Amino acid sequence: MTPPTLTISDDVLTGRQKDVLDAALGLLVDGGDGLTMTGVARRASCSKETLYKWFGDRDGLLTATVQWQASKVRVVPVDRETLDKRTLAIALEKFGRDWLTVLTGDISVALNRLAVSHAGQEKRNLGAIVLENGPIGMARRCEPLLEAGREAGLLDFDDTDQAFRTFFGLVVRDTQIRMLLGEQRRPSEEKIAGQARRAREQFFALYGA
Repeated sequence: MTPPTLTISDDVLTGRQKDVLDAALGLLVDGGDGLTMTGVARRASCSKETLYKWFGDRDGLLTATVQWQASKVRVVPVDRETLDKRTLAIALEKFGRDWLTVLTGDISVALNRLAVSHAGQEKRNLGAIVLENGPIGMARRCEPLLEAGREAGLLDFDDTDQAFRTFFGLVVRDTQIRMLLGEQRRPSEEKIAGQARRAREQFFALYGA
């Protein structure tokens, strides 16, 4: 069954849909590969028919679940006509802070560990879903902000994808791999804020016009 088109964001999802996706995330954390439409329906106290209506099938539900988790990283809207360095810096730093906060949470760590175990296995495609809606999805959302900065004469780069990858590396550093390998201590809010600030400063040092 082909999943219906559903825009996964806080603005358009109903409260009930958010509850269902949170239930699915909880099951992924608790049971890993054990996620089923029946299990989600039971935990969310809804019918399987409702799940099929909203998401189409298990892959559709998995995709929506990953998109819902990724949607918690917000891109600050900017006015391209009046964009200045301070506004761009605030937007990039906020994006980096949100990204690190979500990435180091228990749900994202468990989801990424499970996705890695699926990578390259044709019949178990959570890895591909997380890749498409995680790092690649983040790029699709952040790159217009970088391009707006370039159009405003604030940034100087030739390749938008390469600029994003650099920003990705500056924000995440070795944080994700350390969490995936079992580091138990989650970074504090202060540390996350400091890391996002340094990433923004270093990015401007590399690409500032």
